[in-house]
Amino acid sequence: MSSYSNSKAEIAQSVLDTYLADDVVNTMNDYIQHGSTTTLQHCLSVVSVSYAMASRLHWKVNYQNLATGALLHDFYLYDWHTHKSKGTLHGFAHPHIACRNAADRFQINAEVQHIITTHMWPLTLRYVPRSKEAVIVCMADKYCSMLETIAGFWQTALKFCRIRRV
Repeated sequence: MSSYSNSKAEIAQSVLDTYLADDVVNTMNDYIQHGSTTTLQHCLSVVSVSYAMASRLHWKVNYQNLATGALLHDFYLYDWHTHKSKGTLHGFAHPHIACRNAADRFQINAEVQHIITTHMWPLTLRYVPRSKEAVIVCMADKYCSMLETIAGFWQTALKFCRIRRV
């Protein structure tokens, strides 16, 4: 691994260390995101996949913004399965709620806010990713969500099969 790769990994780890030391960030572990994956586990997966995608694509990106946006993209802090929003479905509302929560709790820059608010594109048609970092987090989120959802269905199917055999 080159020194450049080491510095990218160090930047991402520094960002993670900073935010994972925060008690409110750690409450994301109290909410299930997809299947049996918690919101914090999901966000950490998105950080990892985002980092890997940027490295594999050899894209010059701001790794600090990438890691911060990926970690905080679902910083909405509620159980979306039971949360009642004001007439807006969770998929449309949560990017803005997460961005507001992140901006209120931390000093995040406009680029990180853009990453957070656009991660649900194309569902949120008007909020299109305009930076490489936002495109990467958007793609990584879809990839991780798909794998977590499939794993959840698989676990449910296995439980059903075990129940039927007894």
